[in-house]
Amino acid sequence: MALTPQWLDELRARITLSSVIMRTTKLRRAGREWKACCPFHNENTPSFTVSDEKGFYHCFGCGAHGDAIRWMTDQRGLSFIDAVQELASEAGLEVPRPDPREAKRAEQRATLHDVMAAAQEWFAENLRSADGAKAREYLQRRGLDAHTVERFGFGYAPDSRGALKQALSRFEEPMLIEAGLRIAVEDKDPYDRFRDRLMLPIHDARGRVIAFGGRILDAERKDAPKYLNSPDTPLFDKGRTLYNLHRAGPASRKSGRVVVVEGYMDVIALAAAGIEEAVAPMGTALTEQQIELLWRMADKPILCFDGDAAGQRAAIRAAERALPLLRPGCSLQFVHLPAGLDPDDLVRQHGAEYLRALFDTAITLVDQIWHTERSTTTLSSPDDKALLRNRLIERALQIEDGEIRRLYRRHLLDRYYSEVAPKFPKFGAGNVDHGRINPESLAQLRYFVEHGSREVLCKAVLSALARRPRLIRQYFERLHDYSPRDETVQYALDVFLEAAESQIDGAEEPRSALEEIARWTVPIRYPFLAPDASDYNVCKLLDQALAILIEKPKIQSGLDAATKQYGETMSTEDEAAQAYWRQRKQELDAMTREIRHLDA
Repeated sequence: MALTPQWLDELRARITLSSVIMRTTKLRRAGREWKACCPFHNENTPSFTVSDEKGFYHCFGCGAHGDAIRWMTDQRGLSFIDAVQELASEAGLEVPRPDPREAKRAEQRATLHDVMAAAQEWFAENLRSADGAKAREYLQRRGLDAHTVERFGFGYAPDSRGALKQALSRFEEPMLIEAGLRIAVEDKDPYDRFRDRLMLPIHDARGRVIAFGGRILDAERKDAPKYLNSPDTPLFDKGRTLYNLHRAGPASRKSGRVVVVEGYMDVIALAAAGIEEAVAPMGTALTEQQIELLWRMADKPILCFDGDAAGQRAAIRAAERALPLLRPGCSLQFVHLPAGLDPDDLVRQHGAEYLRALFDTAITLVDQIWHTERSTTTLSSPDDKALLRNRLIERALQIEDGEIRRLYRRHLLDRYYSEVAPKFPKFGAGNVDHGRINPESLAQLRYFVEHGSREVLCKAVLSALARRPRLIRQYFERLHDYSPRDETVQYALDVFLEAAESQIDGAEEPRSALEEIARWTVPIRYPFLAPDASDYNVCKLLDQALAILIEKPKIQSGLDAATKQYGETMSTEDEAAQAYWRQRKQELDAMTREIRHLDA
């Protein structure tokens, strides 16, 4: 009996990959995955990852990739059958008994790399044959010369459901399915995955073929995707692979940069024009693993996506993925192409030097965040401005590195107060010296706090926390949920949160700002400001105060809407809704009166 793909999938599902690898390699937890120094090559910085969810291991340095079976054959040196038998014993599965001839074939079984190499050779032969005429005509229309076609390994998959199986008959059907070249459908005969497509091989970091991408040649067909990639296999994980990585790596060391474009043809067009350091993701948004791969080639990769809406969305998603991963010296840069044009178009129309000049104009990640949020937020009301400010802060809070998070927050709010609310002083360049808010800025801040503010309670809360820095951590996140209506109070809150974050991270910088905020005076003697109040009572009252600050706008908005609706319908349901919101407002007003007079 043969080892069917279904049986092998069942074996993999019953095995926890990390537990297998841990026997010979020391792993450490990294989020939902595991990391280690790669056992396949010498390195000092861990680049080897193990994902139990996906069932694959992958090395960003040497490209080693595979599942539990491949680990046993490549790292332990077992034959395929021995690896399967050992894993099956652990999983409690009985290995189907092959006949003697099948056992002998299994011992001599070729690797999946052999299968992919043979498929690539066959696709290339097809392109040169009479059947490949349509594919050759397409390449000529794209302006690709014979050297480029041969260099990038273009091929052709004929319009047949079984031509590949016949051509690669020396390999068993399960291997063709496991390699992603054939598709197994329940109760039906397997068939070739790629049919009537221009084929491109996808390589690992060592230059070995691990997958294919196929472009449809019949533009009129609407029943099939324009591009079709191999599925994830023991050799190929699209989220951890970059197209052209094996060529772009050496080229990036010469140029000092790496450029990320959207598709295969962009990479090939740039390479044909002499820009060799370009890579592309596998038809999906750039992943965290791919960003890590890029940082191994350059500290600040340049993202050069198409100038259309889809390209801009791809840039935004890449920025979002990169923010939590940022570390000193590693970031992203962005080039904005003219609307409707991609790198392939530009290099054809203007040449390689034009693109190189564009790369020199790349903007930083923090500026990309600013431009994205600013362009997607209208500023026709104070509420709109508050929304923009909150979105900028949310972006900064995604960064895990404390120092980078503080600097991004400061930079983004500096731009906000410079360009959106310019009547307020900047607390970035010019008002901050090595992280300390200078006396001029503090004097202006004191003026804003003591004159004309409508939200005295917020000032009192900030002052109480500044006087008791040990309580800041438990209220830090809740304060981010508060959006003051008064822009002066909003500014004061931003200064406090910046100082508070530094305080939480153990930095020395915030002392002057917190000391200034602690000295604020307010016209109402809130009990939680009393110096002899216990932390317990202060926290109890601060909880009430923040409930008032955060819930009051929501309740007032709900009451206004319910009152308007009831005035139009006079229905019993809308009258009940109005009564509900009025009751909530009365409870909040009572809490407001209480918090002013409770004995702390």
